[in-house]
Amino acid sequence: MKVVADLQLHSKYALATSKDMDLEHLAAGARRKGVGLLGTGDFTHPEWLAELKSKLEPADGEGLFTYLGATWMLAGEVSTVYQQGGKTRKVHHLIYSPDFESVDQVNAILPNHGNLASDGRPVLTGIDSAELVERLTGVSSEIVVMPAHAWTPWFSVFGSRSGFDSLKDCYDDQTGKIFAIETGLSSDPPMNWRLSQLDGVCLMSNSDAHSPHPWRLGREANVFDLERLDYREIFGAVRLRDATRLRYTIEVDPAYGKYHFTGHKKCGVSLAPGEALSRGNRCPTCGRKLTVGVLQRVEELADRPEGARPAGAIPYRSLLPLYEVISFVTGVNRLYAKKVLELQDRLIDAFGSELSVLLDAPEEEIARHSSQGVADGVTAMREGRLAFKPGYDGVYGVPYILEQSTP
Repeated sequence: MKVVADLQLHSKYALATSKDMDLEHLAAGARRKGVGLLGTGDFTHPEWLAELKSKLEPADGEGLFTYLGATWMLAGEVSTVYQQGGKTRKVHHLIYSPDFESVDQVNAILPNHGNLASDGRPVLTGIDSAELVERLTGVSSEIVVMPAHAWTPWFSVFGSRSGFDSLKDCYDDQTGKIFAIETGLSSDPPMNWRLSQLDGVCLMSNSDAHSPHPWRLGREANVFDLERLDYREIFGAVRLRDATRLRYTIEVDPAYGKYHFTGHKKCGVSLAPGEALSRGNRCPTCGRKLTVGVLQRVEELADRPEGARPAGAIPYRSLLPLYEVISFVTGVNRLYAKKVLELQDRLIDAFGSELSVLLDAPEEEIARHSSQGVADGVTAMREGRLAFKPGYDGVYGVPYILEQSTP
């Protein structure tokens, strides 16, 4: 059974998210995208949890749920903020559970450290990463905890602003329970393969969506091929890094991500790692500290050269949301543009889902249902010729097409 899984997103109860991040819009969005398994997100929030309990029904696969034709996994994200090693650490963690009973026990522990009703992703204090893992896995050995968007500068395990240099530094005696990380939009598997400390860890990708639109939902995902779709089978494949079951991850080009290069948004400054280091990581315009991007942070921690690939690495496919491809080729660079939406929806209607368009639809059929320019853009993406002026300090990367090489 092949299934595309996006296991990290947020509900309407999280800060800075769309009011449409409810089960109904998410189920519809998943169908349009081609995603068959969704994380619920935000199960720590009392109102969202009540909605989940009232609507989700047990699925055929153990530890999963169903509603409106979509399959769901109980998922949440928390932010731990604490002092360690003379620094303030801010690390986001994903939490997965196969049942509501375990979720209720988790939610009985966490209020001692933060207000769960304040945000879908609550901030916890007075508990560090290792203690969080120890206490949650003490509730049930089936609970899975992993670092969220592991390289984001501000809130992650390896973040340049408040993270650590290793998983061991962060999770201490609980490190053995961390068998996967979420790589985030601004890094991809080849960047993570440069760190030997991650050789035994599965690299996962999820959208971290804040809206149910296809340019957000499923923009990064995991593609499984399983004998049965259930919680243990999924995490069994992840734990073992079994490429026969976890076939590949879907990635955006890391340069598309908002924190790939080092820079300063206010001054419009974007720098590659070497240039940023030569300037002392200071903005050449105003002199303030630059936000050190993911690429530079990987360079700091890497113990392998570019191009290294460890044995057993899970493959990946680099895609860009269809809306972004159409926006680029038409020159209409704003969200919710009528022309772009019409072309996007026409293609999704013709081929059944956005991922079918991006991965499988023949170029001539894409052109027939849209335009040759859109078809050329999709082909350039598939061939790795869609490159990006890298994103930095909260600014998304800007695409451009590389010239085809001559034979």
